[in-house]
Amino acid sequence: QVQLVESGGGLVQAGGSLRLSCAVSGLDFSVYTMGWFRQAPGMEREFVAAVSWKPGLTYYADSVKGRFTISRDNAKNTLYLQMNSLKPEDTAVYSCNAGTYCSDNGLCHGSPDYWGQGTQVTVSS
Repeated sequence: QVQLVESGGGLVQAGGSLRLSCAVSGLDFSVYTMGWFRQAPGMEREFVAAVSWKPGLTYYADSVKGRFTISRDNAKNTLYLQMNSLKPEDTAVYSCNAGTYCSDNGLCHGSPDYWGQGTQVTVSS
């Protein structure tokens, strides 16, 4: 059974930092491109960041470039998202995805198969 379990969300003031984790089990983590997506109330889910199974290849939404860093630890089957300089508009439920597809021009879409349940991030002004 495949499981993706996010943690690390919470309430933080604008300008603060949070580190999200996504623990993965039930699949060969090392061969999957992994992604983070977020959904704010009343909004569609949007891409945040992705990290390829190929070493050193990452993708970011323009809105988070320079503030967020995605990483993975294949030995621990865990995906991370370090979020710095948080803004109120970053408030959303953040979910991890296994099998994220990213095109050569950096457009990324979540695969339909494997999603975590999400973790709430709230940034106060």
